[in-house]
Amino acid sequence: MRPSVSDILIYPIKSCRGISLESAVVEPRGLVRDRRFMLVDANGRFISQREQPRMALIEVSETGDSYRVEAPGQDALELPLDLESARECSVRVHRDTLDAKLADPGINRWFTRFMGRDCGLVYMAAHQHRAVRHASAAFDDEVSFADGAPLLLISEASLVDLNARLAEPVSMRRFRPNLVVTADTAFDEDGWDRIRVGEAEFDVAWQCSRCILTTVDPDTGERDEGGEPIATLKTFRRVNGLVMFGQNLLPRKLGRVRVGDEVEVLRRREA
Repeated sequence: MRPSVSDILIYPIKSCRGISLESAVVEPRGLVRDRRFMLVDANGRFISQREQPRMALIEVSETGDSYRVEAPGQDALELPLDLESARECSVRVHRDTLDAKLADPGINRWFTRFMGRDCGLVYMAAHQHRAVRHASAAFDDEVSFADGAPLLLISEASLVDLNARLAEPVSMRRFRPNLVVTADTAFDEDGWDRIRVGEAEFDVAWQCSRCILTTVDPDTGERDEGGEPIATLKTFRRVNGLVMFGQNLLPRKLGRVRVGDEVEVLRRREA
């Protein structure tokens, strides 16, 4: 039986909670509205759950023409869907330095209060571009504020396999995928090279290396004391010293994807 899409997720603000969707449109830099916002420190460097696990508690929901942002101990914040007209600033995300749009002081104060440190919210406008830095990418591939690739895919079967090895199971939310798919076999996605999902097609470009962020409980914003699930993944998912879970996708045909769409494997990797 062919795999199919069981969930579609976007994360409007990088490292904050995601939104589950019934359908989404694939753009060159990923799903529409995925990781277009990001928190930065006073020097313009990105902030994530790696150093601020409490970001897992920031919830974002779409309310028509704006986002509603909520966090413990804070009044709800109304955030525009974009900041196209805001002033520009320079930001850094991993190895990249690029221009972004800076939110107004009121919005930045909201995040500063919750984070307990000076920070600002920035937005990637339509004309602002960030190249994909990977040998598998074409020269014109681009990405949002995501770590490295436009989309991430993980199969439910792979999570079931991992959870069978853990003392306490974890949810898919730990791994922050965009496309969750069914599959008959755990890690079958490792062998996919080109897939079609709904109207879109993707290169299954490279495995996703995982970090300490996956040890943050998305419900509590606290790290697992035993370093799980990374500790267990290290025992059977290490490649060249890196821990792999999930596949990074590069869009090759744009369009809409929907929950329930079949995942057609157009080409498999050579063994």
